[in-house]
Amino acid sequence: MKRIGVTGHRSIPPDAIAHVREALRTLLGGLQGPLEVLSSLAAGADQLFACIALECGAELTAVIPSGDYELGFCDPVELAGYHRLRGRATQEVRMDFPHSTDEAYYAAGAYIADNCDRLVAVWDGLPARGLGGTGDIVSYALEAGKPVTVIWREGVKRD
Repeated sequence: MKRIGVTGHRSIPPDAIAHVREALRTLLGGLQGPLEVLSSLAAGADQLFACIALECGAELTAVIPSGDYELGFCDPVELAGYHRLRGRATQEVRMDFPHSTDEAYYAAGAYIADNCDRLVAVWDGLPARGLGGTGDIVSYALEAGKPVTVIWREGVKRD
């Protein structure tokens, strides 16, 4: 079984979303054989990746950074997406952090990178804005020798 992990931005600009969605569909739809995907189910890239992977018939492993993770969802639609996807996960891994902190996010991202065959990064290529951000997890994966596929629409900048 192939295992594909995701890291990515919570906010994908409107000018990039269609490109990102199509690139994820092409990537995941083109993989042969059984597929497991690992995602923290955060808003943005994580949820988009998980939705598309499930549409492609993949099994979902939810990697939950902390005991109070869902308190970080300010938008009710994003929280509903988290609950829906978590309910569809075939497996759940919970990091041993009671509260959502940068360290908890980093640990979840590192777990995903350590336990996948390839990491998909929905990433603008810029440094992380805080410990555990997309840039940090991409660096971690590359240092560990994991293949990383970066998906982003050229010329689009995040807020």
